[in-house]
Amino acid sequence: MSGLLVAGTTSDAGKSIVTTGLCRAFARRGVKVAPYKAQNMSNNSMVCASGPGSWAEIGRAQWIQALAAGAEPEAAMNPVLLKPGGDTRSHVVVMGQPAGSVSSRDWTTGRAHLAAAAHAAYDDLASRYDVIVAEGAGSPTEINLRAGDYVNMGLARHASLPTVVVGDIDRGGLFAALYGTVALLEPADQALIAGFVANKFRGDRSLLQPGIDDLTRMTGRPTYGVLPWHPDLWLDSEDALDLDGRRARTHAGLRVAVVRLPRISNFTDVDALGLEPDLDVSFAASPRDLVGADLVVLPGTRATLDDLAWLRSRGLDEAIAAHAADGRAVLGICGGAQMLGGSIDDPDGVEGSVGASATGLGLLDATTRFGTGKVLRLPTGTGLGQPVSGYEIHHGTFEVGSGEPFPGGVREGAVFATMWHGSLESDGFRAALLAEVAAVAGISRAASEVVFAERREARLDLLGDLVTEHLDLDALLELTTSGSSADLPVLAPGGPS
Repeated sequence: MSGLLVAGTTSDAGKSIVTTGLCRAFARRGVKVAPYKAQNMSNNSMVCASGPGSWAEIGRAQWIQALAAGAEPEAAMNPVLLKPGGDTRSHVVVMGQPAGSVSSRDWTTGRAHLAAAAHAAYDDLASRYDVIVAEGAGSPTEINLRAGDYVNMGLARHASLPTVVVGDIDRGGLFAALYGTVALLEPADQALIAGFVANKFRGDRSLLQPGIDDLTRMTGRPTYGVLPWHPDLWLDSEDALDLDGRRARTHAGLRVAVVRLPRISNFTDVDALGLEPDLDVSFAASPRDLVGADLVVLPGTRATLDDLAWLRSRGLDEAIAAHAADGRAVLGICGGAQMLGGSIDDPDGVEGSVGASATGLGLLDATTRFGTGKVLRLPTGTGLGQPVSGYEIHHGTFEVGSGEPFPGGVREGAVFATMWHGSLESDGFRAALLAEVAAVAGISRAASEVVFAERREARLDLLGDLVTEHLDLDALLELTTSGSSADLPVLAPGGPS
């Protein structure tokens, strides 16, 4: 089996970017390549097929990486998905299906079954593809968690994967982070660390070279390249660390305020809005952030009741109600749609406490009742006179009373609700919705020529171009078959004794 593990010095160091870029670059060379992440902790997920008439849920990043690789997305590419439901407990998805929950206290002792499922999925993929590009999680040098690790060095040991460590130079401390990542690992793990990649470099490349040379001398490991910082490289992130970078600011056209819920999920829903040249898209966390907005978006959330309480604690409920009372547009997506309705009931404690309930903002005649069954679908239809598609990921039902039909939900005047994630990626539908938003705002707006699917492909091609130009692709491809060098030095202290 041939493969490579892309690890990182920290979360958001660039593992997803490098993995996605390698998938596109290898695929261009005719390699049958697949992405893989043993365990993803993310509330950004996607639905993919898992057989005739059945569906699976995987991390959004692995879905995008599959597109980059030209591979059909499948559950084996992200066999374990943890969806945080609070500070200490996460809902578990195994091979695309709900599988209970796990707490922080289970981290080292209660996850053996997850490791077994993840490693079996890797072995299955490796039997069907030429190369697997695996993405790690967080840092491989979380030595307090090493005993139960199966996504970083635990995976590398399972499959004898050579490992490349990515560091983000934009954060500072790159060389210390790269060296320390190796030095704190036990010798058997160090033996699999083949080298490094520097990410997000700005400026004169020659100024970095002395440090790279010293790092090679001190570790015995090469740096396979330096990726430059590029403003267009955000795509379908798996966590909320980069929300501040996911905004478009202009000085004309419509202003869109996306409420930054504490447990926000599938925030990639608004990426299509960020590509519109005349939209000013920003995230909002207080009533003053909504002042002057033409469209308020309530996005998805992994904890509708808790985030509704947060909304009220901030006075955002009153601000949204006042915005709607003025006739201006509101769009709720999945959990945000649930908040716009009436009663929200959780009799089985799917989101938290058994029997919890609340009243929504009352802007729509709709009710929500959570249930243990999970809805996974890829729906298609027509909305506002345009074809539209999306994906559904939610527990229970969203029942609509009065109001006008709207894809996946309902509308009442300029208040729209849909349970369909991804619907704004349908270009004609997005244009029609923005035309209605503009009309109620008294603004004349012509539809843009943005084609979302083409823009996504262009970003993936850009990643492939950057990886091909700035990384030693030949050496990395060779690494997938030859493995790490047998004579790599062990750095002191060499991990826990």
